[in-house]
Amino acid sequence: MNSYYSDRASTSGADRPIAIVGLACRFPGARNTDELWDLLCDGVDATRAVPRSRFDIDEFYSQVPATQGKVASRRCGLVADADKFDAEFFGIGSYEARLLDPQQRLLMMAAWEAFEDAGQPPEQYRGSRTGVFIGQMNSDYWDLQSRRDPADLTLYSFTGSHQRSMAAGRLSFTFDLRGPSVVVDTACSSSLLAVHQACQSVRSGESAMAVAGGVNLVLTPNANIMYSQARMLAPDGQCKFADARADGLVRSDGVAVVILKTLEQALHDGDRIRAIIRGGAAGNDGGDRPHITAPSLNGHRQTLESAYQAAGVRPADVDYLEAHGTGTRIDLVELTAFAEVLGKDRPADRPLLVGSVKTNIGHAEAAAGMAGLIKTVLCLEHGQVPPNLHYETPHPKFDWENAPLIVPTRMYELPSQDRPWIAGVNSQGISSTNVHLVLAQARRDKPRDPAVGRPHLLALSARTEDALNDLVSSYLAYLASGGPGRAHSLRDICFTAGPRRAHHEIRLAVVGATHDEILAALHSRRDPLPPRVLDDDRRLLEQAAQEYAATGSAAWEQLCEPFASCVPVPGYPWQLARFWLGDEPEAEDG
Repeated sequence: MNSYYSDRASTSGADRPIAIVGLACRFPGARNTDELWDLLCDGVDATRAVPRSRFDIDEFYSQVPATQGKVASRRCGLVADADKFDAEFFGIGSYEARLLDPQQRLLMMAAWEAFEDAGQPPEQYRGSRTGVFIGQMNSDYWDLQSRRDPADLTLYSFTGSHQRSMAAGRLSFTFDLRGPSVVVDTACSSSLLAVHQACQSVRSGESAMAVAGGVNLVLTPNANIMYSQARMLAPDGQCKFADARADGLVRSDGVAVVILKTLEQALHDGDRIRAIIRGGAAGNDGGDRPHITAPSLNGHRQTLESAYQAAGVRPADVDYLEAHGTGTRIDLVELTAFAEVLGKDRPADRPLLVGSVKTNIGHAEAAAGMAGLIKTVLCLEHGQVPPNLHYETPHPKFDWENAPLIVPTRMYELPSQDRPWIAGVNSQGISSTNVHLVLAQARRDKPRDPAVGRPHLLALSARTEDALNDLVSSYLAYLASGGPGRAHSLRDICFTAGPRRAHHEIRLAVVGATHDEILAALHSRRDPLPPRVLDDDRRLLEQAAQEYAATGSAAWEQLCEPFASCVPVPGYPWQLARFWLGDEPEAEDG
């Protein structure tokens, strides 16, 4: 294996690095990873007042801390359209969809988006030993169902909401994945532990590939009330990690999924590698604390040491560390552990940058580790660390003068060096299960230049005519002058949209040698282009386009130019409709 990726003598067996080849997410203020990065760079706090569509915050709010039955904060971080789903796409009837926990619905769409981002058509993995590992800790939708008339409870209530194991089982069923299917609940470290377990499964060969992630939705005030009783909610709704004013967290929604392979397999398959997981560790604080909910410095320190030993990385070489960073008493424990383990032997001119995505989007609980992981991948890809919000006065009980740590309040460039950037992601649950993953920057090879003037076939498809129209509109914006598609060669765009995508019943294919020609061809669906004299290459591609539109098949090996790479292209345009308890008629399809 190329030494860029590993400085260890052996890369076989349990120490093999894992490639993250696909990412998808939905967090407050961000529908995907690009929007999340923009939000982070712009220093946006995406939390907001709880709307009545979730629960009546006016009924439950109290300014007096720890008031019985009341919540201490009016704010949460909420994702858009949590009540909506493309049920038809997944072949689910409307009656079942209304009883299906929106956490499962969001996971299904996020998993599809992660497969697309990875350039892995899901049908290629049907029947494969692909594992599914999902972090989930709350079941608010079941709580809402269980309050209703018991006569309303059906099999769909059981499989859709009551059984939390179905969060993973639903994905295994939907995509016909035959590896382990596991739901992990260690509270707020659930999703990062799910990723760690997925890595272990892939390393051991138990899973040939893994789908890992986490999900969380705030649908009732119940947990907010309990957090308020424990004085864990920040009254102003701001997560103030590492700050003297830190007085609690703000709860939030979130869903995210990653696709994992061994690095060897990803390189062999020609995948776009987003980042590399060099190793990690998980542990528990055990009884080394005054009571069950208190964090332990020893527990954090031991997990950090084990993670870097497993990764074969010197802690002093870490460039960025994404903390659990809740703005609670855990902050001091984390900062102290980071200083002791990662500050040792660190050059004075290269302090450790430490931040927390929770200052932007709140605490996504079971999905919080995924939020930190995805932020860290984006930092490694861009070579930058965005500002940490709500950080004004450093925590007074931490020895900042003697600790080589910086909490960035502006955009920082990662240091120039002759090795990949290294980053850590930390997570901790109320169960005191600590998880730490060690990531490395993926190599960015310069793509080979495509043949000048060679025409290409762009194949687009969807489940419905409306969806196909939406997909075409997305490509028109993507390929337009100044659009993100102009950063990529037409060769790579058409390769990604062709053999690297799933293909559906409603299809369209166009041919062009430049971005502008493809744009004109897409526009010509409404205004046909004048007849043209075609050379042999174009005639062959035009015939292939007609065959693809009619049958859905294409000889991609012959149609795609050699050395093409997978690049970001528009994803499937979900046709969302509301499905929610109380909206349903009688069981018309179940």
